[in-house]
Amino acid sequence: MSQLRKLFEPIKIGEMELKNRIVMPAMLLGLGADGRVTDRFNDFYAERARGGVGLIVIGLVPPLYAGPLLPGIVAAYSDEFIPGLREFADLMHECGAKVAMQISVLGILAKDDGSIEMVGPSDISVDRNPDAPKPRPLTIEEIRRIVESYGDGARRAREAGFDSVEVNAIAGTGLGSHFLSAHTNKRTDGYGGDIENRSRFLLECVESIKQKAGKDYPLLCRVSGADFMEGGNTLDDTKIVAPMIERAGVHALNVSTGWHEAPVPFIQMAVPRANWIYLAEEIKQAVRIPVIGGTRIPDPRLAEQILAEGRVDMVYIARPLIADPEWPNKAREGRFDDIRPCIACSFCFDGLTEPHGIRCSVNARAGREAEYSIEPAKQPKKVLVIGGGPAGMEAARVAAMRRHEVILADNSDHLGGRLLVAILPPHKEELSGLTRYLAGQMEKLGVRVRLGEEVTVRTVEELKPDVVIVATGATPLVPDIPGVSGKNVATAIDVLTGNREVGETVAVVGGGLVGCETAEFLAEKGKNVTILEMLGRIGADIGRTTRWVTMQRLRSLGVKMERNAKVEEITDKGVRVSRDGASMFFEADSAVLAVGMEPNRQLAQELEGKVKALYVIGDSAEPAKITEAIESGLRVARGI
Repeated sequence: MSQLRKLFEPIKIGEMELKNRIVMPAMLLGLGADGRVTDRFNDFYAERARGGVGLIVIGLVPPLYAGPLLPGIVAAYSDEFIPGLREFADLMHECGAKVAMQISVLGILAKDDGSIEMVGPSDISVDRNPDAPKPRPLTIEEIRRIVESYGDGARRAREAGFDSVEVNAIAGTGLGSHFLSAHTNKRTDGYGGDIENRSRFLLECVESIKQKAGKDYPLLCRVSGADFMEGGNTLDDTKIVAPMIERAGVHALNVSTGWHEAPVPFIQMAVPRANWIYLAEEIKQAVRIPVIGGTRIPDPRLAEQILAEGRVDMVYIARPLIADPEWPNKAREGRFDDIRPCIACSFCFDGLTEPHGIRCSVNARAGREAEYSIEPAKQPKKVLVIGGGPAGMEAARVAAMRRHEVILADNSDHLGGRLLVAILPPHKEELSGLTRYLAGQMEKLGVRVRLGEEVTVRTVEELKPDVVIVATGATPLVPDIPGVSGKNVATAIDVLTGNREVGETVAVVGGGLVGCETAEFLAEKGKNVTILEMLGRIGADIGRTTRWVTMQRLRSLGVKMERNAKVEEITDKGVRVSRDGASMFFEADSAVLAVGMEPNRQLAQELEGKVKALYVIGDSAEPAKITEAIESGLRVARGI
């Protein structure tokens, strides 16, 4: 059993008693439909509730109709939503969790003609696009109507059986944060000016909730510890606001990081673990009610340490619960190696507004729990998986869970495949946890692993498997251009693994994810690096949550980035490109190729017609990212 005593110690928020100190915070999942709870929404949260989380908060629930909703959002602006919300609350209770509704009015209102318009305390936009439309300042009458809606939404939440509500005032995602922050609130009336006036909107929303839902109804408020926006609220400002919120009758404060629009990375892989817990820790010194803190706390032992040191009273765990819904139960049982790790890749954030809903790089079942259910096989088979990368190991894991007899073979001495290379660029250390997890599951599930031997058709014939899954990966693509075979030319993989050395001045041919990471890897070693990308955008295949951070680091390292540069020739002096019809030459001691991968299908082609069932997955089928590799392994293994 685990020794995580503090993490699993009960705690009360108002009259609501929680079985542990783990909160799954509000997130935009995109799993609702037309404002209503769906089976997918229920399935997603039911797994997390059964997984042992103490409190689940569903998020960005609008209590006021404001025109077309964000994709997949769940609403509470009408009593007609109460039956579906009640079914959801009952399900959460059946699965062992308490549930709260985060109420949030976004900066959007519906006009009489049915169109929508952006609104806010002032005409200040937080969009990074300078051409984005500015919000219209709200009138006093509109503010009062919005305040009333918070109380109406809370009343509906209580009628639906929710244990609590939370007022959203974080991250620029709602009017609560926009009124609080001096960055967006330039009003000169009673709702603007000093911090007390800027808090008025939020405090009136709290009072509206208490009047309409009851003063005894457990109430949380989520605030940003600091905005990290130019001229915005600082931690000192929030330390002034927090006691005011407490005096208004809020029972717990959930302290998050800065705004999504801030020029500071908060959640990306490069951010150290628990980097922002100090924000909640400081607020805890200013109030007597429970304080919740989090962000980048993937390890339950780290969460336990933070709680044991008294830095916060509870921890919020978001993305790790997407990656592994059983995170709490496994932690309580001391099964730390069985926790599927969140790698902080931010892929879940990248697709927030996509119609397909939440996705996770390491857990293909997230958001598709019913579609990708894993059931015991009706007829166990002998399954041979060839390739020990993420696709192959996921296929072996799922097949073994389904009680198939599984053999995993790889010609390398170590499991991991390209993951062993992916961890080598700067700030990619979190990926090592995924390799450890998958490799560890091979042993725990009884997969017979054969390493260091070349698998041939004869090997397969000798093993006589019922099913063969080929996951032999991909190899670097070498373009057919003059000089590509020169001694000063190497692939990105050879450079990252240390198989090839480069000179002091390097041209990286290809500006996608691999090219950018290789450029950063070399620049940190003191090399003079230029990226040559034939497209009009550097890092086009990097997710939007991470790309700007990567670009920021490359610029700080002095990496030069050339777009629309099609390589025509590589010489021992450098690289010649054509751009807009003109020829340009970039001097370089070495050229590093990062122009993509091509699938390794040779063995798969040789096996066609010689085995009972053959599947090709991962990069062997189509070079892609970890997300696609993991999903392909799951999809094939659950169907055999």
